[in-house]
Amino acid sequence: MHVIDYPDSKVLIDCGVNPGARTPSEAYPRLDWANISLDELDAIVIGHAHLDHTGFLPVLTKYGYRGPIYCTEPTLPMMNLIQLDAIKVAGAQGRTPMYAERDVHQIMKQTIGLSYGTVTDISPDIKLVLANAGHILGSASCHFHIGNGDHNFVYSGDIKYGKSMLLESADTRFPRVETLLVESTYGAKEDIQPTREEVEGAFIKSVNEILKGGGKVLIPIPAVGRAQELMMVIDKYMKSGQLIESPVFMEGMIQEATAIHEAHPEYLERSLKQKILETDDNPFDSEYFTNIEHADGRDEPLREDTPCIVIATSGMLEGGPVLEYFRNFAPNPKNKILFVSYQVNGTLGRRVMDGARQVTIMGRDGKVEVVTINCGTEKLEGFSGHSDYNQLMSYVQRLRPKLRRVLVNHGERRKSQNLSSSINRMYRVTTHYPQVQEAIKLF
Repeated sequence: MHVIDYPDSKVLIDCGVNPGARTPSEAYPRLDWANISLDELDAIVIGHAHLDHTGFLPVLTKYGYRGPIYCTEPTLPMMNLIQLDAIKVAGAQGRTPMYAERDVHQIMKQTIGLSYGTVTDISPDIKLVLANAGHILGSASCHFHIGNGDHNFVYSGDIKYGKSMLLESADTRFPRVETLLVESTYGAKEDIQPTREEVEGAFIKSVNEILKGGGKVLIPIPAVGRAQELMMVIDKYMKSGQLIESPVFMEGMIQEATAIHEAHPEYLERSLKQKILETDDNPFDSEYFTNIEHADGRDEPLREDTPCIVIATSGMLEGGPVLEYFRNFAPNPKNKILFVSYQVNGTLGRRVMDGARQVTIMGRDGKVEVVTINCGTEKLEGFSGHSDYNQLMSYVQRLRPKLRRVLVNHGERRKSQNLSSSINRMYRVTTHYPQVQEAIKLF
């Protein structure tokens, strides 16, 4: 969460929750510290739909925010889908949700969907333009024109500066920009991801080994972005014969998220857009995929003698149907848990990825259950919707016009520090990595 505070304007950028937090003070944004009164906010701007950027937004409407909310056209249905799913997950885990469905529906009434490149007055002295961020469907970098050209500020949001099967690369051209706030999820020098050809080859090899041995592959995945990317990879390589044909089961709002992608082809990679609009070769409608809509449909993927691939949410094993598959697959050494998305510190997914051999989860009856992990685990870098270190450096270098200052956030402290110092040293630009609750004077 960030706030732009100008004499006649107050704009909130993103309002998410921390999925890896273990205490409320770490989990939720501190609106009290920022001295935010909901009545004083001129607008809220949302960069993309993930919960770490939108998960607290329904709480604001619950407590009376009735001002405009700006985002791209596909971000509205996507964030509503994710927010409503969070209510279901909380209930399934025996937790009281922070908000109700009516609070999510209220967001729909207040949200104004914008196309990339549209100039919009969002307050008395701030104009907004959204640009493609390449992270997930509809993700946006946000350009703020403050005052009468007094200052131009770009909030990168989560960015992917590299083309994928699903999306075009993040935009780097803006009318004017003096200050950039850039993410640093992969901001350490060692955070170099393999090429797409390399990671797709590693994926084929890893999955084929398990399927040949009669095992099952569980892929915990966010429903938005990585799921659709992986569907395209699986469809491509099963059709070519490089990936062993096997049942692919999907569960956990992946189907609904994919439908939103198909409804907004203009936001997708050019050749994919053409396939959806002009041919019968839509990879999202592939015959290889079976959607599990209810718990009683899990019989086949859970059967001992069924080699298969299961793609299920949530991506960090923090709830959702993936936990049922994890509970069943983990004890069997023939199986594998394959991570293809970022695992935040403190999440169950991170602990499993880091080698834990025994973990606790909430059982079906609400009691704590111990799961022994005898199966293989593997993390494949390269499918991420975040830029790696080299891509982040290239993004900053190619941003036009040339920057005066770069602020670095959205990463582990060491990574933010490293990226900040690298940008300063390489490009002779003033840099800073703000601490949580730190105020920065832009001009």
